[in-house]
Amino acid sequence: MQCMLAYMEPQPTDELLALRRENAELRRELDECKAALIAANLRIVGLEALLANLTKKVFGKSSEKMPGPKKELDKQDGVKSDPAEAQARRKKRDELRKQKAQEVKIEHALPEAERYCPNCPDQNLKAAGTKESVIYEFVPAHFERQVHIQQTWACPCCDYIATAPGAQRPTEGGHYGAGFMSHVVVSKCADSIPLYRMEKQFGRIGIPMSRSTLCNLFHQAANILEPIYQYMQGLVLAAIIVLADETPLPVVDDKLNKTRKGYIWTFLTDEIAYYKFSPTRSGKTPSDVLGNSQGTLLADGYTGYNVVTMPEGRERAGCWAHTRRYFFDSLKTAPAEAQHMLSEILELYRIEYEAAKINAIGTRAHTQLRKTRAPPILARIKEWLIEQRPHHLPKSPLGKAITYALNQWEPLSHYLTDSKIPIDNNLSERRLRIVALGRKNYLFAGNDEAAQNMAILQSIITTCEMHGVNPEAYIADVVIRVQHHNHKNIVDLMPHRWKELFAPDIPNSTFQTA
Repeated sequence: MQCMLAYMEPQPTDELLALRRENAELRRELDECKAALIAANLRIVGLEALLANLTKKVFGKSSEKMPGPKKELDKQDGVKSDPAEAQARRKKRDELRKQKAQEVKIEHALPEAERYCPNCPDQNLKAAGTKESVIYEFVPAHFERQVHIQQTWACPCCDYIATAPGAQRPTEGGHYGAGFMSHVVVSKCADSIPLYRMEKQFGRIGIPMSRSTLCNLFHQAANILEPIYQYMQGLVLAAIIVLADETPLPVVDDKLNKTRKGYIWTFLTDEIAYYKFSPTRSGKTPSDVLGNSQGTLLADGYTGYNVVTMPEGRERAGCWAHTRRYFFDSLKTAPAEAQHMLSEILELYRIEYEAAKINAIGTRAHTQLRKTRAPPILARIKEWLIEQRPHHLPKSPLGKAITYALNQWEPLSHYLTDSKIPIDNNLSERRLRIVALGRKNYLFAGNDEAAQNMAILQSIITTCEMHGVNPEAYIADVVIRVQHHNHKNIVDLMPHRWKELFAPDIPNSTFQTA
């Protein structure tokens, strides 16, 4: 019976076979069109995000500032600024200004022709006391030509001659003093003033000063202070917790007759800020600085730090501020989802600010607070990220934010293990802002050596500021002192040690902050 049925089944005609082939071809073309459409949509989303960023850079604000967590938390909690606290700050500043300003009394005498009373004829005025008023005035800096005269004494019985010690100079035979050298360095590194602007400033007070002279003084200071810089690298290597970040710095390439991109890196500990220049952004710089050291490295998701965070190296901690920035940037394309995640991240920051209010940062109480309250929030965040990931294109702003957070999940959770590990890398990023500001002013470094010299001096100046030391007073003293100091005790010349050992004998050597 089955054989009969098989025999009776009609054979497909050529026309039917052709239709089947055409149908299969159409299905294949439809699948290709679907794939092409998906690819096109992904590309459109990526181009739209790129266009939005370019439009913001060209027509919008130069920097769309993300509100700080504290500001957002205060807004949520309805906390307003305390007028009494602001008034106390103003009063403290006024008192400090009064203490630090050099007081000069200027008497204003009443002309003799006016010492009579217009209401009483022939009646002369008599002295009735004084009236005081205060004006704060700025006296421009002056350039000083110091003539050092050394006394010479001779023995009348023999040829022995004794000469008084002369002026100490930063460089042998140099014509410029330590104070002037320090002023040039601090003006460029701390105040971001290019050398050509300094040249104009000196010209305004009648002192011709060539840019090449200022440049030589800048690099001489870096060479003199390099032993302190080398000691700083050892402190970074030994530090348990290091924060790291990097930023571009254009450098002139004489061979190409144009600038090329270099990088300034910062490695921050609780004691120092160590900067280093690198011609590239490769992992060689983190490897050179941190080597095979142990501890924790707090950085963003850049893979260049992987070389020092392998299983044999440092443990990696992630940056929640960087993660928060990704979701902030996706507010325009996915407002509801992005705002939800921003609110969740803000709850993590709430724990940190509550610890700060009770002065518990870095203590066991802080660690306990994190371990008690943060895990449920982190669990909610991770569950939401996994749930949302399939619903957003990978190249969309929100898709990138979700991918970044999930890829960095283990480093982002590492801060729970130790309260001394910050929740984000903002401190390191703030230490790089001075480099970014300087880059806008002086545009580029003349060569790799000049860029590294700037990293040396920036390390010393920023470390001074961390410890409340006036960098101008510090450098003016140390460029002389380091040349005859025992390098086995170079730690004594670190800013925090110098502040204790030598600063009390130097006028105006420490910052007085309001």
